[in-house]
Amino acid sequence: MSLMAQEPGIGLRMGEPFSITYKTFLDDHISIEGMFGSAGPNSASYYRNTFENNRPGPNTFYIGHSTSNRWSMNFRMAYHEDITDMIGIGSGYLLAYAGAGAQLRSVMVDYVYSQGTNPNVTFAEQRRNMDFGPEGFVGSEYYIEEIPLSVFVEVGLFMELVERFGHFRLQGAIGARYLF
Repeated sequence: MSLMAQEPGIGLRMGEPFSITYKTFLDDHISIEGMFGSAGPNSASYYRNTFENNRPGPNTFYIGHSTSNRWSMNFRMAYHEDITDMIGIGSGYLLAYAGAGAQLRSVMVDYVYSQGTNPNVTFAEQRRNMDFGPEGFVGSEYYIEEIPLSVFVEVGLFMELVERFGHFRLQGAIGARYLF
C-alpha cells in the first residue's frame, strides 16, 4: 500500500448524508473518519406516522409537513484492503473497505393539522426529529498517484435506535478528499 494512501484527507461527500469528511489511518488497514453535513429527510409516510402516533390533541388530523434545519454527524471506523493488483490497475492505488460507525441525525419538522370541529382552520406545530444509531458500509477508494487526491464510492445501511427503533435507511455517496 502506498504511503499516500495512508495520509489524512479532507473532502466532500456527495450523497446521503451530504458531508464534509475527514479521514485518517491508524495503521496499514484501519482508518477512522468523522463527517459533518446535511441529513436528508425521511419519507413523507415516516413523518405522517410519527404525527399519528403522537397527536397534539384528540380529533386532530394530519394535513402535511415540511422539513428544515437538517444536519448529520458521523464517526466511523473501517478496515481497508489493497486490491490494486487484483483489479490490474497500473497507476495509483485502489482500496476496498468495510466498516461500522455511529450516526446522529436531526431534522426540524413543521406539521400542519386541523381539528375535528372545523376542518377549514389549520394549526401548526414544530418538532425536532432526532435519530441516532449504528451504520455499516462498504466502498472503494482510489488514490491518484500523481496528485494528493483520492476519490471514493460507498453504500451503507443506517438503523435507528432512537426515535423509531429498527427503522432502516439505505445510504450511499461518491466523494473526493485532498490528502495532506
